[in-house]
Amino acid sequence: MDPESFLDLANQVTKLKMYPYFDLAHAALCCLAVKEDLSVGSQPFSRKHPLSLWASSMLVIFSGGILANLLLGEPVLAPLKANNQLLLSTVVWYLVFYSPFDVGFKFFKFLPVKIVCSALKEVYRAKKVHDGVTHAAKLFPNAYVIMIAVGAIKGNGAGFIKVGERLFRGVWTPTAMEFLVPNFSTKASMLAALVFVVDKKTDLISAPHALVYFGIVLFFVYFKLSSLLLGITDPFVPFENLFCAVFMGGLFDVIQETFYGKPKTEENGEVAKPKAE
Repeated sequence: MDPESFLDLANQVTKLKMYPYFDLAHAALCCLAVKEDLSVGSQPFSRKHPLSLWASSMLVIFSGGILANLLLGEPVLAPLKANNQLLLSTVVWYLVFYSPFDVGFKFFKFLPVKIVCSALKEVYRAKKVHDGVTHAAKLFPNAYVIMIAVGAIKGNGAGFIKVGERLFRGVWTPTAMEFLVPNFSTKASMLAALVFVVDKKTDLISAPHALVYFGIVLFFVYFKLSSLLLGITDPFVPFENLFCAVFMGGLFDVIQETFYGKPKTEENGEVAKPKAE
């Protein structure tokens, strides 16, 4: 493919409309995640608490926009104003949880269908990250951290809102905070947001914006399909381990244990209490 054709393809990708196909794929995978989170109790819960289940599912589907608006001081419920998207999400939710013989769930769970939906969702994710960075840049032109944070939250709002979504279903799991153990989608969204910020605010990237955007889309799609087909869960882990070993005290802890032994608190399995003055 010659450079002009490739650039034209990249420009077309930046202009893709998310409704209805990309929104449908996003809603389907979000509802699958909610149902799998309920595990074996999904059917009894869906029969007894349909309103709670619908509210938690919609919270996951529109989580990126809801959280971003909350952080930016804008109407929190604004993402729900699009009636066509809300109706589409509700139809998908109904098919996943209430279709006869669980046909809807099995259809979206079918590997070829799930692969297509996952690829579409990653294109959707790149769009959301880009929109989050662009919107934050308009409100806070020089606040790079805010741009990256809003872009990451728009890209993987479901991860950040997991505690609240489960609370809608009567389950309190404070240890499920995304900040404690961020998943690959969160890390990838943060990296993509950083790239978009660098592209918009500096001259470090000389490539056209459309190519940068298209590169982010390919990055998301490639690693998502690798996760589904090859079992590659998180390619960032080796770099994180190296970084923590060098800069976060891991290397010094090993040296200390080698020459001085483990601290008494580790040997006893107890945490030392501060002495009273």
